[in-house]
Parts: sequence; structure tokens; C-alpha cells
Amino acid sequence: MSRKRNPGAGIWTVVHDERTALVRDLEALPADKWATPSLCPGWDVHDVLAHLVDDAKTTRLGFVRRFIAAGFDFDRCNAQGVARERAKDPFGTLDAFRAAVRRTTSAPAPPATRLVEVFVHGEDIRRPLGLARSYPASHVASALAYQAATSMKLGGGKERTEGLRLEATDTEFGTGAGKLVRGTASALLLAVSGRPLDTHELAGPGTAALLA
Repeated sequence: MSRKRNPGAGIWTVVHDERTALVRDLEALPADKWATPSLCPGWDVHDVLAHLVDDAKTTRLGFVRRFIAAGFDFDRCNAQGVARERAKDPFGTLDAFRAAVRRTTSAPAPPATRLVEVFVHGEDIRRPLGLARSYPASHVASALAYQAATSMKLGGGKERTEGLRLEATDTEFGTGAGKLVRGTASALLLAVSGRPLDTHELAGPGTAALLA
């Protein structure tokens, strides 16, 4: 049985901290690095940052209007958001993200999705650039619990976890039944979200199935 977690009122503090940390990491990024392919298929580092700007500025009503305009297609809606917020100069996009760091607006989605956005997309950017960050494991576990229980059709990774038992090594978290996969909450979150990992980041007989 999954251990349910509720980030509660502190969720926005975590989100704001993660946004601020990402701004710091990207402030000195050389111009030629912004086109580095991210872990998010089809997007480079600049695209992912533009998506984070769009996500931070999105309101409930605004999302509904854009989703309808995109023909109820999540991928199209996201692509339109990237195009809207991606400045010609990547540092212009970074300025827009910096200005949105403290926002608390959101699409009509569970609070845990705010954590998924900052943790997964943070790694989408950092890993290809060789940057490292230590994330708050208990909050990463909240994002992981959400992803493991949510269909891939809605941006989660439930189907990837079928027949598997996931256990975090850096915080109290366990969910599912079946072949064991163990790793940090962050590594598990990325794997459940469909991101590539080095095989040494996870262990257990279910690892190959999760990373397939």
C-alpha cells in the first residue's frame, strides 16, 4: 500500500525554492549551452525553461481556455505554451522565469503536480548540462506517489509501475507489489516519469522493466 503524503501549505515554499535554485544555476550558462537537448523528448534546455515559465504563469481559467483552444490535446497545449514564452534570447526567458518565481497560480490539478513540475523539469535541464542538485527527499516522494498513481495519459507513470514494488532509499516511501526496484526518491521519480537513468541509480529485479 502506498504511504500517502500531503505537502500541505508548505508546497509553495518548496516550489519557490526550486525555481530560485534553477534561476541561480542558469544565470551563468554559456549561450551555446541553451540548445542542449533536455531529458524531455523533443525539447532543448531553453524549451523546458519556457515551459516552466508558462506553467508558473498559468491560472485555472487560463488553462481551461487554452486547453479548449488546443483541441483538448495536452501536448499541443504545452507546445503552444513553449512557443508563447520562449524569448529569442534565452536570458529573456530566464528573466521571465525569475519574475514568476513567487507566483502561486496553477492549472486545475492536484498540488503534487507542482512538485512534479519543478523536480522532473529541473532534472530535465540539469542532467544534460552536468549540473547537480540535492532535492528534499520527502517532497520528491510526494511527487513520486502522485506519478505512480496517475495514468500516463494524464502525464503520470502508473502503467510503468505495474507489477513492481518501488522503495526509496533516502526517505520513507514504498508503493506497489511485485518485483522490487530501489533507489533514491529522485531517481525513482524520473524513471516513473519516463526519463532515462544510468542503470546504477536503481537496483532490484524490477529495474529493467521500469527502465524499458
